[in-house]
Amino acid sequence: MARLLLDENIPHTLRRELTGHEVRTVQYMGWAGKENGELLRAASGEGFDAIVTFDKNIPSQQNLAQRPMSIVIIDAPGRTGADLRSLVPELLETLGRLQPGRVYWVRTIDRAL
Repeated sequence: MARLLLDENIPHTLRRELTGHEVRTVQYMGWAGKENGELLRAASGEGFDAIVTFDKNIPSQQNLAQRPMSIVIIDAPGRTGADLRSLVPELLETLGRLQPGRVYWVRTIDRAL
């Protein structure tokens, strides 16, 4: 079981899909509006294992190698709970193999050829 923080850009409804994990939101923690570095420090200090976000810029903006947590970036064309539902199996698999200081990408695969 991982302790997860959903960034403020992730729909809260995703919490229900992440069974077997302890999930909190940035808003619930009172951290809405924090810059990435400050948010990572706060989440690390509270013992979160990973932040789940849509923010693709975090890896280039932050030095994650020394962080005691992971970043999981969701790369999907839509941002609603319905759009993300198809990614839940891959997301759950990813959450099962988290290692501190790493960035993981969960992407939609375009099946149209």
